Amino acid sequence: MYTYYMQSLLILGRQPALGMAELESLYGADKLRPVGEKAVIVDVDPCLLAFDRLGGSVKFCKVLTELDTVELKKIEKFLLKVSPGHSERMPEGKMNLGLSAIGLKTDVKQLSATALTLKKAIKKTGRNVRVIPNKSLELNTAQVLHNGLTKETGWELVFIRDDAKTIIAQTVKVQDIESYTRRDQGRPKRDAKVGMLPPKLAQIIINLATGKLPEDKLQNICDTPADQEIPLTLLNQSVLDPFCGTGVILQEAALMGYYPYGTDLEQRMIDFSEENLTWLISGNSRLDSIDFRLSQGDATTVAWKEVDFVASETYLGTPFTSLPSSENLERSVATCNQIVKKFLQNIHDQLQPGTRLCLAVPAWQIKSNQFKHLPLIDQISDLGYNRISFEHVRDGALIYCRPDQIVARELLVITRK
Repeated sequence: MYTYYMQSLLILGRQPALGMAELESLYGADKLRPVGEKAVIVDVDPCLLAFDRLGGSVKFCKVLTELDTVELKKIEKFLLKVSPGHSERMPEGKMNLGLSAIGLKTDVKQLSATALTLKKAIKKTGRNVRVIPNKSLELNTAQVLHNGLTKETGWELVFIRDDAKTIIAQTVKVQDIESYTRRDQGRPKRDAKVGMLPPKLAQIIINLATGKLPEDKLQNICDTPADQEIPLTLLNQSVLDPFCGTGVILQEAALMGYYPYGTDLEQRMIDFSEENLTWLISGNSRLDSIDFRLSQGDATTVAWKEVDFVASETYLGTPFTSLPSSENLERSVATCNQIVKKFLQNIHDQLQPGTRLCLAVPAWQIKSNQFKHLPLIDQISDLGYNRISFEHVRDGALIYCRPDQIVARELLVITRK
């Protein structure tokens, strides 16, 4: 038995908890239904789903059907019935076909065999078909983009296990990795000494800081022709980064329609942020109406004006490349804790009650997936803030880290009491 759907499904990135919390922040827990550990159905009009501002979701799919099986052979049997008809409804030209499987008990060899079987069935309709070879069970973003699988003659089918069922979805959009690379590596000023915050993570931090999108500001992307750029919606709110560095968070905030507001202890970083923001705005006509504000200042003492949201990567301490001695670790923990605590104390009375903040603070991986956290996290209420908990993500799970990394980033989402 099967049922046809037209729902949106997102495939989450390498650290799914971050993507899930980001979606819950923007759309609310009641709009989400997790599917396994790496996917989520979002009960939002697909035309209003702001995929381009999501750092934690790598694929945007439409749900085609749900099958009462998790066996690849039975899935293949169903697809053999419907795939030829689908191919005949596609525009003329060579068809590119790709398959991805998430959570199914199968392997690359079996999945590749299914793809070849579908190719033979489709070729019988007279259409030429090229199968995109699987190096793993999931085709990555680059493979989808470079092989045109989201174009009119492309078809990536994603099989996602949902308990005893399998959801079959079609990929309609993937993250624009070329744009990320251009914003990250093409900007004129970079400084490895202050860390290299990835634009994707910057997007997540902003989305966690800003919270639910106002309905009157949601863009209807279906009203914009496919060959035109979606116009920018000005949100008339500021995003403050009090440790702005080279301005990565400020850049992403501008692209989302917020007014970037940055301060940093070093004037050199302010100069870098200004050059990077000027470069971004001058190269993007959508940003002509975006103003930004920058000034040098110590986050533990500076006075800010008109802050709507706070999104920042704070001081992360010593960039350890191997596990330090307990003395050196405790020294770094104490220094970071003091700086972040003083910052929170300084900004508290400058914010309106309810103002939302997302801070990337350090956490130290002392064993595989075991972390030492900033002591102030357990004292956040005493500092005058409430920690936001997420329904679909447990507290303490919002950590951005590579397996071999010592200093991780923990995303702390709080509101001013």
